[in-house]
Amino acid sequence: MNDKGNTSSNTLYGMVNSNVLSKAKNIKLLVCDVDGVFSDGRIYLGNDGEELKAFHTKDGFGIKALGSSGVAVAIITGRRSTIVANRMKALNVEHIIQGQEDKLPALLSLAKELHIDIDDIAYIGDDMPDLPCIAEVGLGIAVEDAHPMVKTRADYSTYTRGGFGAVREVCDLIMQCQGSLDGATGASI
Repeated sequence: MNDKGNTSSNTLYGMVNSNVLSKAKNIKLLVCDVDGVFSDGRIYLGNDGEELKAFHTKDGFGIKALGSSGVAVAIITGRRSTIVANRMKALNVEHIIQGQEDKLPALLSLAKELHIDIDDIAYIGDDMPDLPCIAEVGLGIAVEDAHPMVKTRADYSTYTRGGFGAVREVCDLIMQCQGSLDGATGASI
């Protein structure tokens, strides 16, 4: 975790820099990469070309709870996958942007469409294609097992690995900072 300030506070997952907590209070949109963030980054391919991914129910609950608290959620991913579309629809994610290798233009377009200031957006990623978005938003986040360069440039690195609850950690952090965590509702799907 970067230390871009000199004070920290304890959260459910551990100590977090006060600058990160301050930024999290203002988040109106969480944008997530998928592979390596919602999943562990592995892609299983069957003999007939079938693609399989594993998603964690903790992340599902976090996304549904965050949406219920009034924070919008979007995904921007470089790959196209019916599995991802189906999973995100099940989580009530309205903004599903797939096939975007250059993610920053999609992020900027989404911010404009939703009338959300870039400083009120959090972005969570794990690898080099996520760096432009992490650098542009108000709160740039890397998962615990992200590429080292991504971790050094992010405002916050999760305590949890991608695919194993990192998205839930971010959702909890935002809701905790915004005072809505105690009333979190959703379903573990």
